[in-house]
Amino acid sequence: MIDKILIRFADILLSLLGLVVLFIPMVIIGLFIWFEDHGPIFFRQARVGKCAKIFKIYKFRSMRMEPQTYQGAVTTLTREEMLAARAHFKTTRDNDPRITKMGKLLRASHLDEMPQLLNVLQGTMSLVGVRPDTPVQEVDYSPEYWQRRHQLRPGITGLAQLKSDTATLERRTELELLWLDKPSFVIYIKTLALTLLKVLKRTGN
Repeated sequence: MIDKILIRFADILLSLLGLVVLFIPMVIIGLFIWFEDHGPIFFRQARVGKCAKIFKIYKFRSMRMEPQTYQGAVTTLTREEMLAARAHFKTTRDNDPRITKMGKLLRASHLDEMPQLLNVLQGTMSLVGVRPDTPVQEVDYSPEYWQRRHQLRPGITGLAQLKSDTATLERRTELELLWLDKPSFVIYIKTLALTLLKVLKRTGN
């Protein structure tokens, strides 16, 4: 119980601090995005959060605007309809021609995820947790694990997101369980420290 209180307190404090410190850089990034194609600055997408509730995740837009495949709530869809929707939903690759010039820089540096600090402040996300999936990705998991991975808030970063060998769903699940089984404040701080080191290393290169 004390760990959950400490984690939420740290989420609020650090997200507020981050938004204040990064306000000017975020405004500059927003202007660059708008000047490139005069489209929306932010990209919002339906994701599944704590208790399997749908929320809108915020990111800086890194792609040209076009009609999107179905990504909303799937509670009224049959499994066959969900599988069909999942078949049309694909993770964006780095060489996708729809990615803008500014978008390439944002995605390479992960700066496109800065607006998710707003999600953390709202309480729909945590700084640390499992990656929030889209509703149609429910078919990738067993019903039991899908329910389990939404017992906690999803996170901007996490053990699975930090590892470079998480290409398979099985490996990612193993790392997610390390957090889901014991969401301690110690692991929370350690994950944030490892994330910071990774960002600094990427910046240095």
